[in-house]
Amino acid sequence: MIKITTDSTCDLPDALLQKNDITVVPLGIVKGEKLYQDGVNIHPADIAAHVDAGGDITTTTAVNAADYHDLFSRLLEKYDAVVHVNLGSKFSSCYQNARIAAAELPGVYIVDSANLTIGIGELALRAAASAQAGKSPTEIVEELEALRDRAEVSFVLERLDYMKKGGRCSAVTAIGANLLKLHPCVEVIDGKMSVTKKYRGSMERVVMEYIHDRLDGRTDIDTERVWLVDSAFGPELADVAREVLRADGRFGEILESKAGCTIFSHCGQNTLGIGFFRKA
Repeated sequence: MIKITTDSTCDLPDALLQKNDITVVPLGIVKGEKLYQDGVNIHPADIAAHVDAGGDITTTTAVNAADYHDLFSRLLEKYDAVVHVNLGSKFSSCYQNARIAAAELPGVYIVDSANLTIGIGELALRAAASAQAGKSPTEIVEELEALRDRAEVSFVLERLDYMKKGGRCSAVTAIGANLLKLHPCVEVIDGKMSVTKKYRGSMERVVMEYIHDRLDGRTDIDTERVWLVDSAFGPELADVAREVLRADGRFGEILESKAGCTIFSHCGQNTLGIGFFRKA
């Protein structure tokens, strides 16, 4: 048997994790000088309350090699092999740490997702399906490494104060964007985040325009499924996005998820994104 594991940045719903027997390794979240575990003893609502009360932005810390080693060792007592799908190597040292742990454990295979959030999650789901179909660890790794180059994940932000607090944009930029009601679109390109467009207006309008921009006129999209992920505490943005995706009419399945602490720490509330694969 082959076990699939991934990092908490995958943002997969619990039901899918359980159904596919995927184990999640939590990243560390530092809030008020105390270390928490993403999705275990801290959640996005805790971060929002802390920041809204004037607290510093939370920061994320990579899973260390020792923790990976402990997990993989325990799993190898039950499974023949472990395939771990990591947060993109250009975003964190998680990948390097997992590689260090795996170097001492024959039977552990590490995959650099080169992605974030549901870009990681979808690769983990594909890995689980391949494992259940009886494919070997090396076959699964080869499949994922081919798939990751076809992943297309992007999102739009309502606010820039989290990025400002985290040092990812200047105060002047954040204030100017807020005054002009500008909302950046961030896309994962070559394993890194890049701002590809700036939208203007209400978030409901922005979400509609953003999704149309991602989909309209495209013939290169694998329409088997599309992911919708958001960090809102209410349903309004997801409702808008879902209707646009349904109206598009091409996707066989629309899957939804909530962003976890990693995305929330960097992007804040009311961030919304979609993800899918391009055709081979």
